[in-house]
Amino acid sequence: MKGIRRLAQHLDISIGTVSRALNGKPDVNEKTRQRVLEAAAELGYVPNQAGRSLRKGTTGVVGFMMQTGAQITGEGDVFFMSVFDGVQTVFARHQLDLVALLCSSEEDPDDYLQRIVARGFADALIISATKRVDPRIEYLANRKIPFVALGRSETDAGQPWLDLDFAGMATMGVDRLVAKGHRRIGVFVPHDELNLGFVFLESYRKALVAHGIPFDPALVFRAYPNERGGHQIAQSIASMSKDQRPTGFVLTNEVMSVGLYRGLYDSGLEPGRDFAIIGRDSPHAHYLTPKLTCFRISLRDLGIALAEALLATMPAYGDQYRLGVVRRVVPMQLVEGDSDAPVR
Repeated sequence: MKGIRRLAQHLDISIGTVSRALNGKPDVNEKTRQRVLEAAAELGYVPNQAGRSLRKGTTGVVGFMMQTGAQITGEGDVFFMSVFDGVQTVFARHQLDLVALLCSSEEDPDDYLQRIVARGFADALIISATKRVDPRIEYLANRKIPFVALGRSETDAGQPWLDLDFAGMATMGVDRLVAKGHRRIGVFVPHDELNLGFVFLESYRKALVAHGIPFDPALVFRAYPNERGGHQIAQSIASMSKDQRPTGFVLTNEVMSVGLYRGLYDSGLEPGRDFAIIGRDSPHAHYLTPKLTCFRISLRDLGIALAEALLATMPAYGDQYRLGVVRRVVPMQLVEGDSDAPVR
């Protein structure tokens, strides 16, 4: 069965009521809404999406822009898959569809975004990998396109954003290692201008000062955020003299710990015995030995929060999500393992 008219005839209710029920409008009785949805599923109702889009002036699509490539996402990254699940959980309530917009690591993300916007492909956007100064933010704000950012930026157009608490991770990580006798604590910072690197590094400096430890730039390791990057950091550490190398490490990326562990073992350094590590939780980390001390967050819940923050800024959904402009740092939970042993 196709067509809203035939569905309304089958239920013996008006086309307008059926349309409002299918579109989640609040002025429809819940019993009626459920009856319409059950009948639509039973009879195989297929909405005319093209006609609906023309009438509403919308596409019913929200794009999630992310950058791809082995240097960025690694060989088995599951971060965004888990976030997507949470986002689509919210969008499904409103018959919205999430589409991943994959910007190649070889393409300028600003150019990519402008091309997507010019095509009118989506009603709203979620952007990630925010930079310290991010032209995408002003570009979207100037064109009044609803969007939410996964990550803060110094570019401020009043946009909603959610960001992981990288500052808290740096402070807690340094505090924990210092309490175990470590004074030479290394950290990872991305190669590019991602704002999370600046936030993390600034808090790392402050945490060292709080413990009376001078900042040593030789303990800041830049690499690509993937398994290979973690392995390269381990090789760099092993090549340093014993009195210059770090004895502990705080790692912000969730997949790099696998490469760091392997690189240390290959260099004759045993994690949790010769070298202390605090990292980010991931499915990969569950198979590491010794068990990784790590920061954990529900990525699905993060996706739900992102979607609701976006819908709160869109007139069609704002009454259902009275959140205002969401600008929130999401805390992470420290899960104790065996990888951050006291200094030997």
